[in-house]
Amino acid sequence: MGVCGSSAELDEQMRKQWAGQSNWSAVPVQRRRLSVSAVEGDYADMDANELEEDRGLIKLLDAKTVVDLLESGCTGGRKMSISSTTDRNKTPFSSKAMKEIGGKFDPAVASIGYSCRKGLKPERLNQDSWFVLRVEGERPCSIYAVFDGHGQNGHEVSNFVKENLPKLIVKDPRFMTDQTDEMLVDCFKKMQRLIASSDRMKNSARLSGTTCTLAIHDIQKDKITVAHVADSRAVLSKRCGQKCGGVQLTRDHKPVLPDERKRIESGGGRVVFDGYENHRVYAKDSRFPGLNMSRCLGDLMGHSECGLSCEPEVMVRELSAEDVALLICSDGVWEFISPDEAVGIVSTYRPDQAMMAAETLAKEAWDRWIQEEGGSVVDDITVLFVHLKQK
Repeated sequence: MGVCGSSAELDEQMRKQWAGQSNWSAVPVQRRRLSVSAVEGDYADMDANELEEDRGLIKLLDAKTVVDLLESGCTGGRKMSISSTTDRNKTPFSSKAMKEIGGKFDPAVASIGYSCRKGLKPERLNQDSWFVLRVEGERPCSIYAVFDGHGQNGHEVSNFVKENLPKLIVKDPRFMTDQTDEMLVDCFKKMQRLIASSDRMKNSARLSGTTCTLAIHDIQKDKITVAHVADSRAVLSKRCGQKCGGVQLTRDHKPVLPDERKRIESGGGRVVFDGYENHRVYAKDSRFPGLNMSRCLGDLMGHSECGLSCEPEVMVRELSAEDVALLICSDGVWEFISPDEAVGIVSTYRPDQAMMAAETLAKEAWDRWIQEEGGSVVDDITVLFVHLKQK
């Protein structure tokens, strides 16, 4: 897939890429995702045996780290993970707290950059989360993921998924096999059920949820598998001559898309234009959940009553010599920056300067929000930038 043309040409290339899979077409640029106010209600009761099984699994996952759960097929080298963790800092543009597990993680050596910045929303914590796992040895691989929470408890849902989805993946016997794509679909669905089981104890996900865009990089086979729900985009930096262009690997799951709208309406939901910028999802004869996304994790009432889906779209890509880097960012980046622009910003830095590249893109996204919104609001901003040609 070439990237030497204009952004419009790239959009057309992406439409062709997804043709026959999702039947998606071009949609107007969508603006900020906001939920309507909370309402009282409940969702369908879960089977008692399933609930007990899920609670047992949650307890198991809580007791072990993602490094502990790696199967023997990935042994033989260092294993290290770095990720965000929930903090209470509400200072605008502050970096979110993070934690390391396993071996020491050196971003310059790994050629990985990350930046997770609190937006200008005084009433909310930073609801974005992110995750990186690196496994070295005979079968080297990595997992990269970004989660963008929404709703009153969106920070809790995004952190819960960030903690548990990678664990579900690495403990699955299909991890790093030819069945990785099928495994990811099953793990996303299992994650949604664990959210529902956890919600029975915490009541935190009825009208709160998260995006999820996750990439598994098989370094030995030079292949990536990307699974996503909602609108945290994955973009490939592809070299064309002396420059790099952006290839969007994911489509934003918006209710205005014909195939998404059909599923929502078949599931009892309504798609309504809000009179401003977005088409939003509502339950029949109700004013919730008011989401401008058609797939997500969490948002239990929206799934049970509005036709929302937790099933990810998955793509597998054999990397070429021209595929040099991967960007996964929350929509705080993509709101005012195109894939081509983002790639142009980060591609000016050397691989060992990936952290500087990520921070520069995050600052540019912040400045665009201030300029476009007059300083009234800035979304949380998360950047993961990964050079794919590992030594």
